[in-house]
Amino acid sequence: MTDKVEKTIIIGSGPAAWSAAIYAARAQLEPLVFEGAMTEENRQQGTLPLGQLALTTEVENYAGFPSGNLKAFIDSAIDSEQQYLLPPVSDEEHAVTGPELMNLMRQQARNFGTRIITDDVVDTNLAGKPFEIDTLANGKFRCHTLIVATGARANYLGLPSEDAYKNRGVSACAVCDGALPRFRNKPLAVVGGGDSAVEEATFLTKFASKVYLIVRRNELRASKIMQERALNHEKIDILWHHEVLEVLGEEKKGVTALKLIQNQEKTEKTVDISGLFLAIGHTPNTTFLRDQVEITNKGYVKWTAAARTYTSVEGVFAAGDVADDYYRQAITSAGTGCMAALDAERLLAEHGLI
Repeated sequence: MTDKVEKTIIIGSGPAAWSAAIYAARAQLEPLVFEGAMTEENRQQGTLPLGQLALTTEVENYAGFPSGNLKAFIDSAIDSEQQYLLPPVSDEEHAVTGPELMNLMRQQARNFGTRIITDDVVDTNLAGKPFEIDTLANGKFRCHTLIVATGARANYLGLPSEDAYKNRGVSACAVCDGALPRFRNKPLAVVGGGDSAVEEATFLTKFASKVYLIVRRNELRASKIMQERALNHEKIDILWHHEVLEVLGEEKKGVTALKLIQNQEKTEKTVDISGLFLAIGHTPNTTFLRDQVEITNKGYVKWTAAARTYTSVEGVFAAGDVADDYYRQAITSAGTGCMAALDAERLLAEHGLI
């Protein structure tokens, strides 16, 4: 274990983490970020560095990034050897992609002096001060304040065909991806029966020609008002007692259809679609906390004060989707990342640590 006690450590690598790092670095807190490890386990569960946004294609709803030619800007802002998990940037005009946006935020944090370690935090000891952070490959670290910004990974069905078409018609965020050209005026499908599923299906009706809501039971778990919204919408076709067997598609087109099974009659059928949206919940990435901070009944870190990022442990702050089960947007995550850094700075100042 190093003798040094960091002013603040940030765990995560999405919009919340990088926003926290930018604000903390500008406040001269010399933040240290653990952005996650490049492991096969992280790849399979969607927790590689750069967060969930790096798994999306175009991001049209993040303020400040209108569609345009971003290649020259990215090349000038980020050295080629530092362009992290970034596919070749196109010369064509397009909205900023998730990997591009995350690379730019990461670089902005680096520009202000943020130190970054590509490693997983596997354990924490929050019982005393300073806090202890145990990593997968780099040993233990200590800090006066900790910002948890590890996000929440979307739950998927676990089908190989589903994984094959992620970002090519398979998505877990209708608000993020629903307006993309590949989905406009095309039939789409949503899997799920709760409020989130109905919200996603209703949102997609703005763009789709039809939305199939695939429900494995004969009823919705959504609230009454949301149920009425789905049942009465002319564009939503609810397929009761149905489950997805396979996602069908083509190399160039992406998703083209779904193979379904009616789980009561055991009959199969295929429906033509251009996009599949999963709305079967999220799993917050909190294992390393070992329930040392208070968790909500949905598994999210609980914010313990209104309009603050405080947790049940003084000095531990939570930002982004690890605590937010309601908005789950890049821009709101970035906002809470800023808040967490400011909260950490004020606590450090109160205790004479800066």
